[in-house]
Amino acid sequence: MVTLYNSTLPASKNESEPEIFLLTGLSSQPFIRKVLFVVFLFLYLITIMGNGLIVLLIAVDSHLHTPMYFFLGNLSLLDICYTSSSIPQMLAHNLAKNPTISNARCFAQMLISLFLGVTECILLAVMAYDRFVAICSPLHYSLIMNRKVCGCLAASAWALAFLLSVVPSFTMKIHLCGHNVINHFTCEVQAVVKLACSDISASLGVTLGSSVFTLLVPFAFILVTYVRIGLAVLRIRSAQGWRKALSTCGSHLTVVGIFYGTAIAMYLKPPDRSSDQDKFVAIFYGVVTPMLNPLIYSLRNKDVKAAFWRVLGPKMGA
Repeated sequence: MVTLYNSTLPASKNESEPEIFLLTGLSSQPFIRKVLFVVFLFLYLITIMGNGLIVLLIAVDSHLHTPMYFFLGNLSLLDICYTSSSIPQMLAHNLAKNPTISNARCFAQMLISLFLGVTECILLAVMAYDRFVAICSPLHYSLIMNRKVCGCLAASAWALAFLLSVVPSFTMKIHLCGHNVINHFTCEVQAVVKLACSDISASLGVTLGSSVFTLLVPFAFILVTYVRIGLAVLRIRSAQGWRKALSTCGSHLTVVGIFYGTAIAMYLKPPDRSSDQDKFVAIFYGVVTPMLNPLIYSLRNKDVKAAFWRVLGPKMGA
């Protein structure tokens, strides 16, 4: 992820910093914008219902009160917050003649999205560690991953993301002036930075370093962890053990591949890539991926399916 910039430096006498921004969105055609409204409303409702159901099941079903599902609940809650930080505004703008957003709201949106994105990077790494302990130290799993440790790991993910995204955002600033048209459907950092009228070359170097640290370091940790898990699985001789290991790690690996693949494509991109391509990638990791996460875990996980029928089955049959 990149370090966010706060556009609050005083403007020069001949240049004024824009108080509102115009978001171009995905299309300028009224009919297409209405179609996009219906499509994204559907995707948003699926995301909220799917992730909300995961959170509900984990909260009320005692069979899911385990470290793995505790972290999954955090991930689902995170996805609800992440999509809610941008999609409702996108929906409103698809029906508006002049899709504008104030300077303060734009900055807040960038800050919240960045914070939640970095949190997900770290949380996925924590979930990989949980899977490593479960497979490589099964006899000591409950002792190592006790309730206190799980709480500390989850809290550390949120706190570290705050320190890596929110705190630097108030110390690194650029000067935005003149142009106020953002070629995006949301206040994406990469799109807003293009409006800078000050020299940001030094800041861009810092943002690249931040992107490497917040994306590649957790991703490298996950890769190393799964290499060690793979070596441990190779020593398992029973077919049942192989199936258990695959079901334990398969869903998480799928989510990691989708999330990190699109996030790296967005934030470690080639400099000559067009804004339209950025929009497509942003849709995938900001809209599609949070929607797919509960589907991936529920379709591939017998425990989640069983919890669903235990909690909702009797009520549906009544």
